[in-house]
Amino acid sequence: MTHNLQRRIVAEFIGSGFLVAAVVGSGIMGERLAGGNVAIALLANTIATGAALAALILTFGPISGAHMNPAVTIVDAIESGVPWSVAACYVPAQCVGGLCGAIAAHLMFGLPAISVSQHARSGSAQVFSEFIATFGLLCVIWGCSRQRAGVVPFAVATYITAAYWFTASTSFANPAVTIARSLSDTFAGIRPVDVPLFVAAQLAGAIAATLLFRWLLPNINTKAKEILGPANPLPNEPPDRTGSSQSSKCPIKAVV
Repeated sequence: MTHNLQRRIVAEFIGSGFLVAAVVGSGIMGERLAGGNVAIALLANTIATGAALAALILTFGPISGAHMNPAVTIVDAIESGVPWSVAACYVPAQCVGGLCGAIAAHLMFGLPAISVSQHARSGSAQVFSEFIATFGLLCVIWGCSRQRAGVVPFAVATYITAAYWFTASTSFANPAVTIARSLSDTFAGIRPVDVPLFVAAQLAGAIAATLLFRWLLPNINTKAKEILGPANPLPNEPPDRTGSSQSSKCPIKAVV
């Protein structure tokens, strides 16, 4: 494994950890301060998550592409944006980073490091919501990155902020975040038994959006490595042999 790939994996790990810490931690804080008002707690959770997401994408995008989301990484690999060998490294880093982020949030608020969630999020409406949330996220990523690359961090963050409110599931839209939240019996949690259908819906939504944009933007396959590929090599470091030599004008961005 090259040093450049190692740095990119670490960036995905840390970015995913902070993303989940923001989701879980703001949920705990919001619930404690809202005095039982769920709408206020959700609003606090939403604002903190959207703000953290934009900051994390801007921070880690130049290093790893700031995927922080296995669904994003998988469709990026499908479209030849990153090699499958890199995707196989990113996904575990994202999932483990997310779990560490949940643990960090718990410890910051004096809770047990791990607490299996009892928060039920089941039923066809919730699962369909996750399909829609992830489908919309990838539409935003594909459309903005192809045409207005500089706005992608803000477009993704504002989309997730909105999707918290227009989806019944509050827009997880991220398998790594979903898994991590199953080990948090807090405001942001989800029962482990509900995770598989959420993840399946998220992957289906991401793939559906990718197929749609193959038709809407017919040259997306030939341009995928420019748009969604690995970030530029770090300064003063030669490209590695895993695909990072491909320049990315706009690294693909992640989501909750």
